[in-house]
Amino acid sequence: MNMSIQNICPNYERIISFNYLEEDRITSKLIEIYKSFLKRSYLNNEELKELKQYDYVLGRYLDDYTFRKELKSEIVHIQIKRTCTDIIRAIVESVIKIFDNYLENSTRKITIARWI
Repeated sequence: MNMSIQNICPNYERIISFNYLEEDRITSKLIEIYKSFLKRSYLNNEELKELKQYDYVLGRYLDDYTFRKELKSEIVHIQIKRTCTDIIRAIVESVIKIFDNYLENSTRKITIARWI
């Protein structure tokens, strides 16, 4: 793998080698989209920025059970217009928006531990 890819995508190895359950189609598709985005021969600056964000989001997805649960419930609501020419990029942008909303909402929630 190219050194510049490792700089852009520090979670690359973890994401590619993540062992998910066979019936977990969402995780499978998210990783497939990640691989497809990486395989593009040319990425402009905006797409590189999105790739870096998507790498970070998938890293959090692997580590944060609450976010994983949230993303799985929200991803089914993503709508892609028929006129969209770049479906992969549209999905990546939607996943990043879901993550941003998750961060915004999780900072507002205060979890109070209940002591027994």
